[in-house]
Amino acid sequence: MKQRHLGRSGLIVSRLALGTMTWGGDTDEDDAASQLVAFRDAGGTLVDTADSYVQGESERVLGRLLADVIPRDEVLVATKAHSVVGSGPMGRGSSRGHLLSALDASLKRLQTDYVDLWQLHAWDPLTPWEESLAALDWAVQSGRVRYAGVSNFSGWQQGACAAWQRAVPGRAPLVSNQVEYSLLQRGVEREVVPSAQAQGIGLLPWSPLGRGVLTGKYRNGSPADSRGNSQRFKPFVEPYLGESARSVVDAVLTAADGLGVSPVAVALAWVRDRPGVVAPIVGARTSAQLQASLAAETVDLPDVVRRALDDVSAPAVGYPEDMPRWSSEDLET
Repeated sequence: MKQRHLGRSGLIVSRLALGTMTWGGDTDEDDAASQLVAFRDAGGTLVDTADSYVQGESERVLGRLLADVIPRDEVLVATKAHSVVGSGPMGRGSSRGHLLSALDASLKRLQTDYVDLWQLHAWDPLTPWEESLAALDWAVQSGRVRYAGVSNFSGWQQGACAAWQRAVPGRAPLVSNQVEYSLLQRGVEREVVPSAQAQGIGLLPWSPLGRGVLTGKYRNGSPADSRGNSQRFKPFVEPYLGESARSVVDAVLTAADGLGVSPVAVALAWVRDRPGVVAPIVGARTSAQLQASLAAETVDLPDVVRRALDDVSAPAVGYPEDMPRWSSEDLET
C-alpha cells in the first residue's frame, strides 16, 4: 500500500486507514484480529478508534490485539476524545480536565504509553478552544501523544485553531481533520478542503462509502442484515437513500462494471485521490468487507470516469465560496 505524509508533518501513513467503530460490538475480537492482520499484511499502518466507540470496547480490543497479535510498533494508533464517556458535566466535552482524563483512560485501554495521533472528536461550543488546544499541547509535550488533530471541524473552526497553534513556537500543530467525505457528501469541498490545503492539514475521510450506500447494496431495498435495516443505524443511512443519491450510485455501478472492479473500489479510489485527502477510513464489519476495500489500492480511475463521477455528484456551491475572479482590467474600470 502506498504511503503519504499526514498534512504538513513528518508522520507518514498508509493511504487507507482501518476504522474500528464496530470492534467489540458488531465485530467480535476474532474477526477484528483477522482484519488487523490483513490490513498490516497489505501494507496498512493507520488504525483509527475513539474512546466512545462501543463504550470504550473498541480501544480495549485494539489494545489486546496490539499486545498479543500485532506488535505495537507495526501500526500507527489514532484515537479521539470529546464524546460522552462518563456521568456529569466533566464526563464529556473538550475541557482540559475531561480531555486529559480521557487520554489517561484511552492509554490504559489501549495498553500503550502513547498514541500516534490524538484528535478532538468534535467542536465544543461550551469550552474556549484555546483551553482545548492547550490540552493537546500538554499531551504532545509529555510524550503521550505524537501528533494532534481534530475531527468534524468546519472550515472556520479548523482554520482558527490551526492558526492559533502556529502563532507561537512550541505549540502542537494540527496535522489532520477527520471529516465525512464521499461521492454522496461533498460539503467539505466548500470551505474545509481549501482551508486544510492552506493550513497544511491532511484530511481523513470517514464514511468514504457514503454510509455503505455507494456499495450498491441498497439499490433495491435494505438487506435484512444491513445497517439500513437496523433500528440503531437506519436514521444514519436513510438520508442517502433518496433520488439524488440514486443517480450517483448508478454512476458508480456503471463505472465499476466498465472497469471490471467493485463499486467499493470505485468509490474509495475517487475520494482517496481528491485534493487534500490523505487516507479514507474504512470501517469494515467483517473481514470480507475489508478485503473488498483493500482491493481499491490497485485501482486508479481514468480521467473520463473521474470527471463523470465529479459531474453527477457535484455539490451546490454559491456565494461566497464561488466568488467571481476579477482581473486587474476589471478592477481598473
